[in-house]
Amino acid sequence: MNTTAVLLALAFANNALAQQWHQATGTASLNMQSLLARNGFVFAGGATGAYRSSDAAASFAAANSGNDAVGPTRGYAFDDTYVYSCTSQGVFRTANNGTTWIAKSSGMSTVLTSGIVQASGHIFVVGPGGVFRSDNHADSWVAGGLAGVDVRCITAIGDTLFAGTNGSGIYRSSDWGATWIASNTGLAATNVRAIEARGTTLFAGGQVGTGVYRSTNLGASWTLLAGGLPSGSYRGFASSDQLIVAGSFGAGVFYSVDNGARWVAINSGLTDLNGDNSVDGSDLGLLLSNWGMCG
Repeated sequence: MNTTAVLLALAFANNALAQQWHQATGTASLNMQSLLARNGFVFAGGATGAYRSSDAAASFAAANSGNDAVGPTRGYAFDDTYVYSCTSQGVFRTANNGTTWIAKSSGMSTVLTSGIVQASGHIFVVGPGGVFRSDNHADSWVAGGLAGVDVRCITAIGDTLFAGTNGSGIYRSSDWGATWIASNTGLAATNVRAIEARGTTLFAGGQVGTGVYRSTNLGASWTLLAGGLPSGSYRGFASSDQLIVAGSFGAGVFYSVDNGARWVAINSGLTDLNGDNSVDGSDLGLLLSNWGMCG
């Protein structure tokens, strides 16, 4: 999923970094978990389905005709023809920018999903049952490996896939999911909730007590980043040619313009979202929980 345009719309004004956040109309008290900018629309996924904005994320309205509106929409992907959502009830597809959605989960052994990515014409969706792959715009799915592994996020660099798991760290596949190998050298985190590919660099978010890891060699080894980035659990990333943004659970949002060497907090305007008179991890959880469905 590409959340770049949304992050830039929030973080940039007149090409200058603005350290102030503004809540998008229509999102108050909603647990938003994923973002995508595509074809002039911004899609947000939350605990009650899909939302869509046509004004650069200033305001959102529900866009759940045919989509799962009961459980969470945890991620988006797209190709030249469709936008796809991954939800608690499987994968859905839209050909009209979210006006209507069609269920597309044929062949999946479980419909509970947590991440989705499109790579070289293939679509991959992940969840507690492992990885599933579609080669025909989600019309049908086949097993894509890691059966029985709780996979939380997935991304790709070229023809190489990277999957973050709950309990087993990161796996890598160079044959479209036919085989996977552990890719954990230097990685102290076993729970990886978010992963982002920025060019040929990978960023992965670990659990509480770890932080953000970076790999510059296609996952062969990982380095825990510091440079102003506090230890903690990181739940989402977004990136562009200019910067990488990391969202934490409890410490706020940080950006780096030097590929992760140094980080600066951008938390002004993050408000009390749950009404408990305190801006803390629970508010950031509402904003960032599972956000950025892995790059």
